[in-house]
Amino acid sequence: MRQLLVHIDSNSGFCFGVIYAIQMAEDLLEEQGYLYCLGDIVHNDEEVERLQNKGLRIINYETLKTLQNEAVLIRAHGEPPSTYQTALENNLTLVDASCPVVLKLQNRIKTSFDKQEQIFIYGKHGHAEVLGLLGQTNNEAVVFENLDELLRHELPQNITLYSQTTKSTNNFYRIKSELESRGHAVNANDTICRQVSNRDKELRLFAQKFDKVVFVSGTKSSNGKVLYQVCKDTNPNTFFVSKVEELQPEWFTEGETIGICGATSTPMWLMEEVREALLGF
Repeated sequence: MRQLLVHIDSNSGFCFGVIYAIQMAEDLLEEQGYLYCLGDIVHNDEEVERLQNKGLRIINYETLKTLQNEAVLIRAHGEPPSTYQTALENNLTLVDASCPVVLKLQNRIKTSFDKQEQIFIYGKHGHAEVLGLLGQTNNEAVVFENLDELLRHELPQNITLYSQTTKSTNNFYRIKSELESRGHAVNANDTICRQVSNRDKELRLFAQKFDKVVFVSGTKSSNGKVLYQVCKDTNPNTFFVSKVEELQPEWFTEGETIGICGATSTPMWLMEEVREALLGF
């Protein structure tokens, strides 16, 4: 029987913000044997489990309030000012692995808020990064997930528009022009991470090359949902898996070419495990 021909997308896998956070976590785990991390370090259960086995302890805000004199890692998504306040009060050392792109965005939003601008953020409700952005505005900014939701609000004449760093650039500019066509003055701040938005174009090209595509991502990853859809639109024979066990041999026919790709939160080791499993079919 002819084996499947399997290729991993070299552009897929962790973005630099995630690589930086995980490197910091691994260094500290090696040094002290355990480390607290506020929320999942990355939206990928398999990678979280790997680090938990090394001593990473995932905590929530309730637990953070009870900790004293410990080191706590802040992941790439960033945090609102209240987290830094809690750390001061509880004598916690924050190991800040906030992504530089996110920190820059937080600062810009804070500046806009201090100027009393009316801030609207294109992002996912409750997402870790969005909570950090909202915190810069005393939670007064308006978060919306799509144009329909935005238009349900009573909109001011002047709108300051921001975006979560992992959103689609096309949608961001579509929202801007729709608001302008309705007569609003829009101060649009495109703060979308190019490492993420360029994946969009790269993945279209990648997905076209294969008979079938396996997209590997955690189910909690916003960016994973978006990029999976990009692959699926380009190549309808695209399958979503979050772990090796979800692969089904009946999806594939001998001799087919298979492309493996993933989100910015998908570890390369997981895509390699998927490749090994496919080669074993």
